[in-house]
Amino acid sequence: MTKTRFAPSPTGHLHVGNLRTAVFNFLIARKAGGQFILRLDDTDPERSTQAFADAIKKDLEWLGLTWDRVETQSSRMDRYRAAADELRQNGRLYDAYETPVELDLKRKKQLNMGKPPVYDRSALALSEHERLALKADRDEHWRFKLDLERIEWADGILGDLSIDAASVSDPVLIRGDGQFLYTLASVCDDIDFGITDVVRGSDHVTNTATQIQIIEALAGTVPAFAHHSLLTGPKGEALSKRLGTLALRDLREAGIEPIALLSMMARLGSSDPIEVRSSVDELFDNFDLSAFGAAPTKFDVEDLKPLTAKAISVLNIEDISSTLTDLGVPADIESAFWNIVKDNIATRSEIAKWWALCRDGATPLIADEDAEFVDAAKGLLPDSPWSDQSWAAWTAAVKEATGRKGRRLFMPLRKALTGMESGPDMSKLMPLLQKINL
Repeated sequence: MTKTRFAPSPTGHLHVGNLRTAVFNFLIARKAGGQFILRLDDTDPERSTQAFADAIKKDLEWLGLTWDRVETQSSRMDRYRAAADELRQNGRLYDAYETPVELDLKRKKQLNMGKPPVYDRSALALSEHERLALKADRDEHWRFKLDLERIEWADGILGDLSIDAASVSDPVLIRGDGQFLYTLASVCDDIDFGITDVVRGSDHVTNTATQIQIIEALAGTVPAFAHHSLLTGPKGEALSKRLGTLALRDLREAGIEPIALLSMMARLGSSDPIEVRSSVDELFDNFDLSAFGAAPTKFDVEDLKPLTAKAISVLNIEDISSTLTDLGVPADIESAFWNIVKDNIATRSEIAKWWALCRDGATPLIADEDAEFVDAAKGLLPDSPWSDQSWAAWTAAVKEATGRKGRRLFMPLRKALTGMESGPDMSKLMPLLQKINL
């Protein structure tokens, strides 16, 4: 069975960058009839909070990205300790004592000498006496001893990859304060949960290489890996500087439709066009990791606005009826009201504006040069209730009486009735106006 996971850290809010990872893993699992696991990487007790965990779930529920089960790393510390003991016994995990300052000096020295800043494994050369002396003075951290060979895998997006382990530092798996880092915890989880496919950002490629060796050292099955391109701003700038404004909760509050966001994330950076789908299930159609490229992918939040308007415009009355009812739109005119409104709003919040116009009327917008004309037109206004023929009958009468035609006829009348220069077909809107303020 196909099993994927989305593994956010509950130390902040979800943003469009990590949403892309969630969408890919969700689609892979659901398209194959498999499982999608939400894993909360909460091993950092100081920064991880229940509030952020709840916010992550709320965002995913808003989008319709349902999970089969939730796992938390904070509940699996015994498993990570056991894995660490196994690696120690097998000679693959060793203690090191350099401070961050010492490591930084080593890196700078290597760079100055034209060498790659790779950890020199000096901890392995310590005598027992030296080790005990250092241990009495400072906390040890623990590194995984890489086999210095090429690590190869067939990446689902980037193709065949090969990384020389000799060009990579032995990764730290346990910090000096005893905290298990992502690399070991994630490997244990993927092994135990039977994860078959891992899709994540291309900034994890080196992590993948080291994790493959750790998985093999723990006798686990290596999943299929794929690394999607990273998002940039519309001009190619680093998106990380703008993520504070691209949190999913902010997009939700701005009125972005979930299906508009999902439709973009499921196709952005691929050879397929971005088209608004009517449901999450439709996102499965033609979804193929091989269609995505390796180049950085430009994301512009402004592109979500027309997609949202399109998503709203194709909603059926059944999809929006509860919203209209909450606004007080009478049931007998809900359908007619929605049919004229849906193509004239950018977000759902704008529906209220149109219902207020129909219910309460608008403040007339009348230019000085049109005041006499509108006053004359007012005397020719048919009695209500109005039908879809009333607008044509009224404008014809006004045209005959004033001699005006075209835009000079229609625009002042629209502005007088609606207080706006644009909007729905007036022949359809006029029957819904329960009050006018001429």
